[in-house]
Amino acid sequence: MTPEIVEAHGVRLRPYRAEDAADTAAGCDDPLTQRFLPGLPSPYTEAEARRWISEVAPAEWAAGGAAYVIADPATDRLLGGVGLGRLVAFRAQAEIGYWVAPWARGRGVATAATRALAERAFATGSERLELFTHPENVASQRVALAAGFRHEGVRRAAGPTRDGSRTDLIAWVRLADDPPGPAPRTLPDLPDGRLTDSVVALRPLVPEDADLMFRLHTRPEVVANQPHPVPPTREAVARRCALAGSAWLTDTIARLMIVDAATGEPAGSCGLSVTEPAFGEGMVGYALLPPWRGRGYATRAVRLLAGWAFGPVGMARLVAGTLPTNTASHRVLENVGFRREGLLRGRLPGLNGHRVDDLVFGLLAEEFRADP
Repeated sequence: MTPEIVEAHGVRLRPYRAEDAADTAAGCDDPLTQRFLPGLPSPYTEAEARRWISEVAPAEWAAGGAAYVIADPATDRLLGGVGLGRLVAFRAQAEIGYWVAPWARGRGVATAATRALAERAFATGSERLELFTHPENVASQRVALAAGFRHEGVRRAAGPTRDGSRTDLIAWVRLADDPPGPAPRTLPDLPDGRLTDSVVALRPLVPEDADLMFRLHTRPEVVANQPHPVPPTREAVARRCALAGSAWLTDTIARLMIVDAATGEPAGSCGLSVTEPAFGEGMVGYALLPPWRGRGYATRAVRLLAGWAFGPVGMARLVAGTLPTNTASHRVLENVGFRREGLLRGRLPGLNGHRVDDLVFGLLAEEFRADP
């Protein structure tokens, strides 16, 4: 690829210049940039920026890749960087990467630049572009999806970290013949960021919910009704919360907090997982803290979740598994329209090698009761 200027999607891609050193250093020394690009020197000084501009970036071009400044078309000021590397010639494959300076975030700059460079790469012979994101970098995962990259899987322990450990990386891929526009999603964002019936509201789970989730999911009665009745560790719960955004964007599960609509006080949690994508089937689960039980909050939460699943998500069928003895959960499901479908004997792992029966409920879109 030759270092030609690219003007597309509201950004300008141009080669680095000596006068970009100060902005490059400021952008690459930013804590968020440093967190998710652990290969950058730390601290990232203007001397490092000058070395990048004079030596490393030209070497990327010489190797057949690309190293562009993302610039504001009106002022030509640096907004970030985007490039291609790790070329595999016989596969016509390359890896795309980007960073955005703090003063340019929240403006769609990364998405625009990724689209522009992907189009340029495909026009010059690439057939497959890979993009990797840290599992906790939800903003970057949104960029990948918006730029038309599709989730392809997880590269286990593919990313080195600054402390010498390894982290998984999420793989996203776009092919030359993929349709234009954002990649399709099975689990879209919630309308207005939440679901509510004016009494109960559901909002996405966030990392800051870890303490409450640990308190909820280590309660004996909640543990007893989990598929594997062993209390989770604090570390496991924190990781679940930290990766909730990623799990949603990769169409695995939408994890939500159940909160009081008026006060925002947390009451419990619920979730919708994609169990059979080809068949349009999902599974719901839920749990409440003791002060909120017996007040209809679980029924309201499941009704909101089902309405979203059958509406914007477009699912055709929902299922829920319960222990045969969990009559309170049975009432919740039946209040929303779920029907008992059967007893799966010994389906679930219990304690000490024992197996536990699973009483399954199902709900079709046409059976859903949108109102109490």
